[in-house]
Amino acid sequence: MPLIQTQSLLFRAMEEERPGAVWQALFREFWPSYRRWYLQSGEAARPYYLPCVRALRRHMPELLPSYEALSELSGGGDVEARFLSLFCPPPYVTGCSQLVWPGERPLLVRNYDYPPQLCEGVILKTAWNGRAVIGLSDCMWGLLDGINEDGLAVALSFGGRQEVGEGFGVPLVLRYVLETCTRTDEACAALARVPVHMSYNVTVVDRSGDFATVFLGPGKAGEIRRLAAATNHQKKVEWHQHARATSTVERLRRLMEMLEDSAMNSETLIAAFLQPPIYSNAFARGLGTLYSAAYSPSDGRADFFWPGVSWSQSFAEFTVGERLIEFGSSPPPHNNTPGMDLREETSHEGR
Repeated sequence: MPLIQTQSLLFRAMEEERPGAVWQALFREFWPSYRRWYLQSGEAARPYYLPCVRALRRHMPELLPSYEALSELSGGGDVEARFLSLFCPPPYVTGCSQLVWPGERPLLVRNYDYPPQLCEGVILKTAWNGRAVIGLSDCMWGLLDGINEDGLAVALSFGGRQEVGEGFGVPLVLRYVLETCTRTDEACAALARVPVHMSYNVTVVDRSGDFATVFLGPGKAGEIRRLAAATNHQKKVEWHQHARATSTVERLRRLMEMLEDSAMNSETLIAAFLQPPIYSNAFARGLGTLYSAAYSPSDGRADFFWPGVSWSQSFAEFTVGERLIEFGSSPPPHNNTPGMDLREETSHEGR
């Protein structure tokens, strides 16, 4: 029998109210890998500085002060500033499952599936535009998921289409939503309006329990749907190889069963996210579950959990620190699905 390999990822919780030395140190740590990823097809493949800034000013002007501060902290270089705009970045593909548990005390629970060597692993608390935000950092100032002090929580999953167009990397759009919105209807309107470069599903819930999932795609307005669960396809499966490799249909079916299970509660719900088919151990194929998160809008709390490990953070009590998480990866299957080793061409290479 092949030996089970073990991989690990250091998760760090960091806090900085305004852009400063903490973020700058993170940028210096991650920039060599991000630069390789951003320029993987050559510098000419990425938009010039002026189109990047114009797009940011047109679609998310509230982020400009933070963008300018971060660009200065990064050294003020041309490539750095273009990268930080996250306008028309290289394509990347993830897994992910997410579900809103409705009720008087709603939860947004999600799994993030990705290669551990390509994830920042930074839980970042900020108040860059005056509104406190906690979330998992990506692309240095974007977010994979998160919550703001007003009780709005969001999470993203890949939407299952290979098309790439003109727009922003969705992690920055999640940052924008949490910086500028307080309710689900506001968040959905922003998500539907801002152009993105690939297809994603963004699930949103606010303190009142109002929820929605917005289907995003390049070249079109986001489609707002009153859906409590999302995996890695939208209205139908379009990329069948990816769907088979990630079990997106099976995971969505399980999420819907959980929503309809009258015996389910928040504790058993969270436990189910650590079990197949929602939890993935396919690290050898770059699609293992790196973390699970449960965002509680009522309490302003973010709970991160792994098999046997949990880490609670909140706006009332945020603890700077770190956790080293080890993952047991199963060996690759004998019949790999063609085209499904996504790490080299569609991921953040070298991270």
